[in-house]
Amino acid sequence: MNRQRVAGWIGVAVFAAASLAVPGPFAGARERIAARMAAQSGGEEPGKDVIAYGAGPLQTLDIWRAKAASGPAPLIVFVHGGGWKRGDKDNATGRFKAPHYMGEGYAFASINYRLVPAATIEQQAADVAAAVRALVDRAASLGIDRRRIVLMGHSAGAHLVALVGTDERYLKGAGLSFADLAGVIPIDGAAYDVPAQLRDGPPIMQKTYAQAFGENPTRQRSLSPTEQAAAPNAPAFLLLHVQRPDGVRQAKALAAALEAGGSRVEMGSFDGEGLRGHMEINRSLGDPAYPATATVDAWLNRLFDRKAAR
Repeated sequence: MNRQRVAGWIGVAVFAAASLAVPGPFAGARERIAARMAAQSGGEEPGKDVIAYGAGPLQTLDIWRAKAASGPAPLIVFVHGGGWKRGDKDNATGRFKAPHYMGEGYAFASINYRLVPAATIEQQAADVAAAVRALVDRAASLGIDRRRIVLMGHSAGAHLVALVGTDERYLKGAGLSFADLAGVIPIDGAAYDVPAQLRDGPPIMQKTYAQAFGENPTRQRSLSPTEQAAAPNAPAFLLLHVQRPDGVRQAKALAAALEAGGSRVEMGSFDGEGLRGHMEINRSLGDPAYPATATVDAWLNRLFDRKAAR
C-alpha cells in the first residue's frame, strides 16, 4: 500500500477519534445528566422529543415530527457512525438531515446505541431494532405511519442498518419483522462483508475491526450483511458510497447479494475520496446543494409513491 493511502487512513482514524469520542473521565456522568434533562424538558429544541428506548444511558433517541403533514408521516431512523466504539447522535447526525426531511413531510429520528467494548455488535443491532420498536409503539402520538419506516446509517451505522435489514433475528427480538421496514439506506459503509474487510481492508482500521468483530470466522460471517442477504430481507435498499476503493467494492458485493435475495436495490455513487469524502457525504446529506440529497429524495418518493418533493 502506498504512503499516500496509508496517510489517508491514518487521517480517518485520527479525525474519528478527535471528532467523535466523548472527552474526559466523567463523560458518562455528563451524558446521563444531559439525557435526563432533555427527557424532563421534552427535548432540547422546538419540535424535537427525546425518548429512552432502554435502561442504559446510551439507549436514547431524538425524534423530530414532520412539518405540515396531512396524516401519519413516513419515518426515517438514522444510526450514526464512529467505528462501533464512539460517536453520538448529537455530533454525528449532520445538521441538514432533520430540517430537510421534516420539511419534506417525514418524521426524522436519530438514535444512540451502546458502544464497543462495553457492548457487542449484536447488542448494537438489537438497540437499533429496539429503537424502532419504541417509535412504532408511539406512532399515534408522534404522527408516524408505522408501515412506512426507513433505516438510514453512516459508516458503522451503515453496517448496523444493513445488518438489521438482512438478519431478521434483531427485529424479531423486538417483536418486529421485515414487514415493519419499507427500506434501508446504508451510507458509505465498508464492513458489509467482515471477513473480506479483515483480509483486504485498510491496515490502519484492522484493530478497530478486530475489536468489533473478534477472531471467530463464524461470528464474523454472522455479522456480515452480505453473508446474511439470502431471502428474506428488507424489501428495498439504496446503497450510497463515495470513491473509497473498499467502500465501493463492499457496496457492489452487498448490492449483488441483495438482488439475488429478491430485494430491490439502487446505488448512488458520489465524488469524494478518503476521509474528506467519507465525512462529507454524511455531513452534507440533506443540503439541497449536495448531489446525494436529490438522489435520496427521489428514491424515497418512489418508495412511498409520493409526488415530487416540494
